[in-house]
Amino acid sequence: MVSTTLERPDKFRIGRVFSNSFAVIGRNPGLLVGLAALFSALPALVLNLWNYRNLANLDFADSESMAVADPSAVLGNSLISMAFGLIYFVLALLFQSSLVRGTIEDLNGKRPAIGDCIQIALRCMFPTLGMGLVVFLTMILALVVTMFVAGMLIPVFGNIIVFIAFIALVVPGIMLFLGISVSVPVLIQERLGVFGSMSRSRALTKGSRWSLFGLLLVLFLAAIVIQMAFALLFGFTFAITGSLSTVGLVVGAIGSALVSTVVSTLMSVAIAVSYVELRQVKEGTGVDELAEIFA
Repeated sequence: MVSTTLERPDKFRIGRVFSNSFAVIGRNPGLLVGLAALFSALPALVLNLWNYRNLANLDFADSESMAVADPSAVLGNSLISMAFGLIYFVLALLFQSSLVRGTIEDLNGKRPAIGDCIQIALRCMFPTLGMGLVVFLTMILALVVTMFVAGMLIPVFGNIIVFIAFIALVVPGIMLFLGISVSVPVLIQERLGVFGSMSRSRALTKGSRWSLFGLLLVLFLAAIVIQMAFALLFGFTFAITGSLSTVGLVVGAIGSALVSTVVSTLMSVAIAVSYVELRQVKEGTGVDELAEIFA
């Protein structure tokens, strides 16, 4: 495998990130399928089967039976769903971490090994979880502050001013998210810890955040289109039949798991490629130098 290192790029380019991302995917189908099956597709399938099973058990034609559902059963199902969701979240972080390792190894001209990718992901699991928790709490705090400010402004200024204030609060939030968007690759590759990785990410993305916004916007819109197409197909089938057969349940769960896995794979690889691109733009660092940390 030949390293993709060329001369230092002049700026972060979305087209080059997409090109390198699809090149990484094309060179490592076996690795990606193995990691996706272990960390994404199978867990998503289990979660989807559970959620679709609960959906199939609801009799939408009988509103009375839905209204008098056993509270203890509802609580039990909710707790199980939360547990499944938490496990899925942890595995999704491991999936991203393992793909980051594999992507950088590939761009370094090496053939990434699935065992090495899993080992690095497990080694960084707790810092990655800590970073996810920090980001989640930051988002919750930002939402609470936004709602509080909106609640105070509506009686005084009306809805138009509140909308303008909301936009004024959202834009900095987007910039903050873009600033830490390559924190996981930094954490995996440079081992700087949670807050050190987030600070390093902000430094790397400075000056390239609007380009990153364009990249993530394209990925986000593509993900929405794919997921909405599947959801509409599944919902249309459910609306026609009024219920789900076992076969329909399994097919729907498999399809949804595959869709989410494809989206997660492309997102994770693109973020890892963006990290390499940003290092080359900001520091002129070749991808061959990135692996020296692991030497």
